[in-house]
Formats: sequence, C-alpha cells, structure tokens
Amino acid sequence: MAQIITFGKLQARAVLRDVGRVMQQPYPVTDRLCKLVPNNPADPKTLAEAIAGEARLREARREDPLTAQVIDRALQLEGLYRHASTHAAGVVIGDRPLDELVPLYRDPRSPMPVTQFNMKWVEQAGLVKFDFLGLKTLTVLDYAIHYIAERGIRIDLSSLPLDDPKTFALLADGDTAGVFQLESTGMRAMLKGLKPDKFEDIIAIVALYRPGPMENIPTYISRKHGKEAVIYPHAMIAHILEETYGIAIYQEQVMQIAQVMAGYSLGEADLLRRAMGKKIAAEMDKQRDRFISGAREKAVPDEKAHEIFDLLAKFAGYGFNKSHAAAYALVAYHTAYLKANFPVEFMAATMTLDMNNTDKLGMFKKELVKMGIDLLRPDVNASAVHFRVEKAPMEKDTPPPAAGDPKAGLCIRYALAAIKGVGEKAMEQIIAERTAHGPYADLYDFAERLDPSLINRRQIDHLAAAGAFDGLESNRARIVEASDFLMRHAQATMAMKKSNQTSLFAAADGSPDLDQRPKLPTVKPWDSATLLAKELSAVGFYLSAHPLDSYATILHHYRVKSAAEVTSGPDYAGMTVKMAGAIESYGERRSRVKNRPFGVFVLSDASGGFEVMVFEDGLDNARILAEKGAPVVLDVEVRRRPDDDAVRLSAKSIISLETIAEQVESVLDIVISDARPLPEIKSQTDHFKGGRGRISLIVPLSGGGDVTIDLAGYYRVTPALIDALGGLDGVLEAVNA
Repeated sequence: MAQIITFGKLQARAVLRDVGRVMQQPYPVTDRLCKLVPNNPADPKTLAEAIAGEARLREARREDPLTAQVIDRALQLEGLYRHASTHAAGVVIGDRPLDELVPLYRDPRSPMPVTQFNMKWVEQAGLVKFDFLGLKTLTVLDYAIHYIAERGIRIDLSSLPLDDPKTFALLADGDTAGVFQLESTGMRAMLKGLKPDKFEDIIAIVALYRPGPMENIPTYISRKHGKEAVIYPHAMIAHILEETYGIAIYQEQVMQIAQVMAGYSLGEADLLRRAMGKKIAAEMDKQRDRFISGAREKAVPDEKAHEIFDLLAKFAGYGFNKSHAAAYALVAYHTAYLKANFPVEFMAATMTLDMNNTDKLGMFKKELVKMGIDLLRPDVNASAVHFRVEKAPMEKDTPPPAAGDPKAGLCIRYALAAIKGVGEKAMEQIIAERTAHGPYADLYDFAERLDPSLINRRQIDHLAAAGAFDGLESNRARIVEASDFLMRHAQATMAMKKSNQTSLFAAADGSPDLDQRPKLPTVKPWDSATLLAKELSAVGFYLSAHPLDSYATILHHYRVKSAAEVTSGPDYAGMTVKMAGAIESYGERRSRVKNRPFGVFVLSDASGGFEVMVFEDGLDNARILAEKGAPVVLDVEVRRRPDDDAVRLSAKSIISLETIAEQVESVLDIVISDARPLPEIKSQTDHFKGGRGRISLIVPLSGGGDVTIDLAGYYRVTPALIDALGGLDGVLEAVNA
C-alpha cells in the first residue's frame, strides 16, 4: 500500500514570492506585489494575465528596476514544478510489494511510502487507485451529539426522520452557516430559490451546484415550482428523469437511459459513462454508433437518437454520481437537523472543530448574534479547552425560555485553546488543575498552581487580552504589566515545592499568607479602543464590545442603519442608506464579464457582519481607508436580484467615522473630584482643538450642587478624547451631554 505523489507548480503568486526572496527584495514589497495578483482557485490567472489586467503591477515594474527583474524571472519560471507532495486522499493497493511495480518516494512528512507516478500514470502502471475521504463534519456531528447528551437527550443519527419541518424551514431560509456542503453564498441563494421540501431535493442540490450543472439550476427551480413545464427528451425515458424534472443530473441516469433506449447492458452502460467523461474521440465515435443502432432497434428515429446522445455526452462530462451525492446530502441533512433542533450544541461543536481558524470563528460569532445565542468570554474558571455549552446567565426578572425554544436557555462559553498563541497543552494543564483542586481564587493562586514549564509570559498576556482573567482581575492592563512578576512567582513556588520548603509568604500551616504577598503594580486600565484592539489581536474578532459602541450618539444622529436592519429587516431594495462598520478586511477582484476591477469590504457592526462592493471610481479612496479595525460610514445602495433573496450592497461614498466625529456639534462634560487632573486635561484637549464641539468642566460641591466651567474654543470631541480623559486620576466621568 502507498499514497500517491502530487507535484506543486509555481503559480503566479508563489513564483513572485520565491523569486523575490531569492533576489533579496524586501518582504513588504514582494507581499504587496503578490496581493495585486488575483487569487481565485476556481479561475487562476497567470502572471502575464495579472500584469495585463492590473495597472499597479505594470507601474511597479516600470518604476523599480529590482521589481522588473523579479517579475521577468518569475515569468520565465512560472508553471515549473516547485515541490513534491502527497495526494490528500489517494491510495494504491497492490497484490505484491509495490516496489516491484512502480518507483517509490519517501515523503518526510508521511510514514507511508508514496508512488513516484502521479494519479494519472499510476493507474496506467496497473495499480488500482482508491480515494479515502475523511470528513471533519463527522467529528462535528459526534461532538454535537456529545453536547446534547449532557442534557440527557440521546440522538441516533441513523434513525432521524428525513422529513423534519424545522430542518426544511432552515434550508428554505438559506440559514446554513456551518451546514455541510450548503453554506456558501451561492448555495444559500439556491436554497432560498428552490425551497427544498424533501430529501431528494438536497441530493439534487449537491449534484447541481458545481461547474457545468449550475446552468440548469434556474430551470430546475422553475420546474419544481410549476413556473415552467417539464419537458422530457423522449417519452421512453420520462420515468428516469421524472424525479429531476426532465433534467439529467446523475451519472446513473445516463446509464439507465442507455439501457432503456439503446439496449445497453450494465457493463456497456458503465463503459459509455466513462467514455463520455474522458471525451476520447475514437471511443466516443464507437459508442455513438452503438447507441444509434441500439436506439434504432427500439424504434427511436436516428435524428432523435443523435440528439439524445449529444445531450448525454454534454452532461456526462460533469455529471455527478447519485450515490455520492446522496451520501453528502445525508451528512448535510444531519448537520441541518442539529442546527435547527439543537442550535447551541451544534454551533459549539462547529466552532470547536474550527478552533484554529479565527476567520471562521469570527463568521460563526456573527451567526450566533443572528441566532440570538450568547457567546461568553473565555474564563480560566469556567472555560474548557474546547467550546462548551452552559446555561445562560439569567437576570433576576428574566422569564424562563419558552417551551419548544431550541436554544433552551443555553449559551456557549469561549474555548481557552481558541485564544491565539496559548497552545492546547498549556490550557489542558490549567483546566486539569482547576478540576482537581477547585477554581482559582486570584492571580496569585493561579500563578502558584500552574506549571511554569508549560506556560509563559506571552500566553498570560494573550489570556489577559482575551478577558480570560476578568473574573480574577478586571484591569487587563494590570495583568499584562504584572505577567513577568507572575511568572517569577510561579517559578519560585514550583522550586519550593520541589525542594519541600515553605514560602516566606506562607502562613504557619503552609497555606499562602495573603497579607504577605507582594502587591501587583498599579496600572491605569486600557481605554476602550486599546482594550478592543488587544482583544482583536488575541481572539481574532471583538468579543466584549464593538468599536462602534463608542460612536453610538453620532450614529443615532446620522440615522445609520444596522447590518441586521438592512440585510434581514424591512425591504430597503432600491434605496440608499447610511451604514457604519469596523473594517475586517478589504480585497480587490475583477468582474467576469467586463474584467473591471472592484473592491470588497468585509465590515461588522454590533448586529453582525456585511460585505460592501466598491466600484472603480471609488477604489483610490477605499485603498486609503482600508485599515483593519478602522470605523467608517458608508452611503450604501441596496439591491436585490429578482431571482435571489440575498442583499447586495455597493458603496456610493465612504468616510472615516473618526473624521465625522471630529466635526459633530456636541458637548463633553468632564466631572472632576479635585484639581489633580487639570494639567493633563489641558494637555489632552489641546491636541483636539479645531472641531465643532464644546467642553465643560463640572466640579461637585461638598454641600451639594456643582460648578460648571465652559472651556474656551471648540474641540474635536471624539471617542479617543473621551477615553483619554475618562481614564485620568481625579476624573469621575467624561460623557457626551
């Protein structure tokens, strides 16, 4: 047995990176060049095509001699083999030692030998090739069933009903984030149009949504809903195509048609399928003669037989095996069933399996907001290594969950190991210690009980930035400042344990003497902008709040609509509305028809995420503003296509929200307890002169009442200024009046 070799080629981006590195071009320059090359795996562009279509690449090549050399060398090397690798699923099995049949290769990353022939030539060498596919989704299902079992509910996937109304309602709404095979934007649009109501529809969806068959999707939907008459190529094969509304979708249908219409045996029908798939001209001519003669014996006119053969030949090149589609459809149905009926457990399982992919976790966080499921911050005293399900915290007067509510009053606790840069092994140790000896009482207790060989300062910093210590110390900046001290304290405690000595800071019974411990440093808390930036760095998205929260007054003043309102609320189609968001990413693509460049912003607000297109005349401004985390306000045109329920947003203008905040007429009230903060208030406000806002100092009087002092001049009253003033010693409050 052996795996099968694959050869990686130098494609456009890869060849630029390799040549740039060898020619010692600064990495940022190479990286910027690579990002100008379109990256679409479904339609890869050559470097020459990228240069022809991107003016900035041509300009860089013209203006920088080193860049010109890099591009010229890359054009010569593009397409050559770069490295050998191993096929993801392919395995060959022989009846004798494989080195007697084919040359073998040892992949240093694999314990199994690998054939030196690729998948095309290994079959011609006489070996049988098998594809063994491992699906992560099966593990998601297993995790979800385990979480559900913690509620005392047992789920047997093999006995689930295949006509569950909640499941088909979820599919018809296109609410399929996390659902196997059905979560892409295009697939969601297809589901909304098709409104599947039986399992066979899911099988058809899996088979149709791929290059080639996709062109039949509108016809399939129209015929299913009775908007278009079902037409069969011939009455003789109507029963074969009946379940797919007259459209050939599956390879099995090709074989059945050949049997019924042309008298093929099962073996002959399979040879026909293979010949059509490989499009070998000589074999196709041979099969055409066989098909026509067989159809003639069944009284089918030659002209009609040729027509049907051509139809089958066109289809068979991309036709999908129904048994394969049905297997995928069943897994898709199982995931949709669990999401519809046990959404909290399903999402916890899904997030656990994508724990190391912060982009996917960020997408799932938005889905949780949409679903009304709370995601609680990580906590060293509550989190597990993986995402876990727990009862949602209940306010005093909160009513119990409604009967039949699939969320059942549950929420998801963020996984410790999902925090960037902390490592699963270290988090396992933190949780094992907590399980064995109870919750951590404070930061000292945490340091005294952990193994310093498994955790370091950087991990503590990331845990603090993510909020995992908030239950022990609410000032995250203080924890980061004290992380060196905590590590030294942990090392000293471990050394004393190993030497069987008692700490100088221990009480008579050997337990820690709380009064004798050194004090943690006094540190000013991070302002909200810094806290969120640190949280974004540690988690990959915003957990505790959102950057737009600081601009709530301004957004209300400008009547900004939320993402949830525009994408799923009242129908704003055809209207231009104001939206605001923090930039998560920005990329540029080219239109398929006219090959014109356009940009795509991925943004988020507190209600969820959304995408906005920027057309050619707005690209220069978009590139200037495209900084991760930057808040912007957009005038957005809202569109809906007649055949698609999804909302399309395109920007007519974009402006920095900070720029707007600087020009808003507002009054900032600064309440102070004494004169201590006055010098720093003056220093800070001097940096923000020149806007349209006013500032008032308010001093409470000991006998009641207060004194208000209006500062001279006008100021840019932005969240940055409010945060800076609110954190000063002696400032009781800094708020927009």
